[in-house]
Amino acid sequence: MPESPIGCRARGRIAPAGPAVRADHRQRIRGSIVDTDEQSSSRASKQRTRQFGIAETVIAEGTVRIEALAERFGVSVMTVHRDLDELENQGVLRKTRGQATALASSLFESNTAFRLGQNQADKEALAHAALDYVEPGQAILMEDSTTGIYLARLLPARAPLTVITNFLSVAAELARESGITLNLLGGQYYGWCDATMGGMTLAAIKAIRADTFITSTSAITDDVCFHQTQDTVLVKRAMFESAAQRILYVDHTKFDRRALHALLPLTDFDVVIVDAATPAEHQRRLRQKGVEVVVAPSRSRTGTATSSAGRELSDFGPDRSA
Repeated sequence: MPESPIGCRARGRIAPAGPAVRADHRQRIRGSIVDTDEQSSSRASKQRTRQFGIAETVIAEGTVRIEALAERFGVSVMTVHRDLDELENQGVLRKTRGQATALASSLFESNTAFRLGQNQADKEALAHAALDYVEPGQAILMEDSTTGIYLARLLPARAPLTVITNFLSVAAELARESGITLNLLGGQYYGWCDATMGGMTLAAIKAIRADTFITSTSAITDDVCFHQTQDTVLVKRAMFESAAQRILYVDHTKFDRRALHALLPLTDFDVVIVDAATPAEHQRRLRQKGVEVVVAPSRSRTGTATSSAGRELSDFGPDRSA
């Protein structure tokens, strides 16, 4: 009787396979597992990309029919329903019968996980530019903008530092860094922004004085920073008043958004850092108003700084991005 692929038959039973056969068998299994993992990772990546696209479409248009989303993204209606369910759970939009609607007519603060995944390259570039304004020994105030997570990953290069924040995501990045003295502000915790706010938080901020406050904003209208929630405005205004140097970093999309509550005009900040995709008309207008505008060079996937034309620039900060 011919030999089996995994052994040979002898006297009614299967004899153990030889070392070469067992090694080949293990390699096939290992290859199958790798292929499965790669396929799973690829599907998850496509799903995230599609969900971001769906969210941006709904936010831009206000209300979109589910069938239209399925046609636009080339997937089934059931797939869109599943994506919308996840986005609804994240607080990005509301799914109603046959359509998806942006919360509060696109005036919203979506959750941290969703915001962190938006405009990642731009946020990383802004964080590297902001690092130039941080010196060893300083006390830095940081709030709940997700660009701050990218900045937090760079701060150990400027240690020793004291970081004061109400943002648990920033605290998690810095908690085990030996050169960082971390001060976490108390108060009522809000899961949608992963941060503390309220009276206790404000009282703690007013009792300190920091060297630098680095912040972003949800929207810019008439060259004024806006946020959707009053609690956010109160915390950021208190941090602004408690710091000697105030830095704002924003990507180009903020100039096209609207929110409800005014924070501060851009002219109040010592420096405004924008990304390379910010239209020249915005940069020119702000400079005419006396704003110090700094354009953050775009960064390639390898962490190398490049100009908007793609020319490679000297690296101006360590790349610790995840």
